[in-house]
Amino acid sequence: MAYPLMEHLSGRGFLYCGKYYRVSSELTESLQKPVDIRIYYETIRVKEGILLFAEDHLARLVNSVKGLENFPVDTSRILTEAYSFIDLEGVKDGSIRIVLTKESLLIHLADIAIPGSDLFENGINTSLLNWERKTPNLKIFRGDYKTRVNEKFREENSHGLPFELVLSDNEGRLYEGSMSNLFVIRDGQVYSAPDEKILIGITRKRVMEALKRSGLELKTGMFRPEELDTSKDAIFVSSTPFDILPVRYIDDYEFASADNEVLKMISKMYLGYTSEYIDANKRALNR
Repeated sequence: MAYPLMEHLSGRGFLYCGKYYRVSSELTESLQKPVDIRIYYETIRVKEGILLFAEDHLARLVNSVKGLENFPVDTSRILTEAYSFIDLEGVKDGSIRIVLTKESLLIHLADIAIPGSDLFENGINTSLLNWERKTPNLKIFRGDYKTRVNEKFREENSHGLPFELVLSDNEGRLYEGSMSNLFVIRDGQVYSAPDEKILIGITRKRVMEALKRSGLELKTGMFRPEELDTSKDAIFVSSTPFDILPVRYIDDYEFASADNEVLKMISKMYLGYTSEYIDANKRALNR
């Protein structure tokens, strides 16, 4: 299914094939029209003017291309252009999207919701979507999946519009968020779906480090929502745009995730790790 190169556009302009354009440019409209080519992308969070975990995002971009077409990807050029772009736009906090095809490179600010403090304190509302993802380890645009996800985000559940969607497989087991990795805390243990079933998120790798620092290890396990104890078990999601977020609702299932002591410890360790990364890159880049 055809899909546009540009979505969730924000900011004053964008970089396309190394040249800066204003959003008022005629090119903007053409880039928002569906095209029937393979599109690879990464969304990278900018914090304090630093591209968060950029090297991991670019490595995953290379891996996605190798999985299907295997054309050369100049990661050094992409990184240079990305920093040039955030300097042009004056971005200190936000998200940029890197969109790559065999013939072009597009970099733009992405209008992606960054959660407020209330969602970190209370947890997010999510809706269930039954969807078995194809080749989940390759991050490319898939029109049918994007269309269904966009439709589901516009459907309210008992608690309003969802902030995120939780995907379930054909056996009803929870395995991933639509734009995040999913974790379950049960009896003090942290569980995630098998690697082959999910997109290995960049933030997920850092969650693994937070678990290590907390004296925990990640176990493989998947659960149907009705199998979980809503009074004791906790669920959280991780992703580039919103770090680690507790899940309060999955449709009509309510969890006290934000109050879970294990999750609080993991979040603290993750934020510490992120701060170390930002400080180290500021020194390396003289920013």
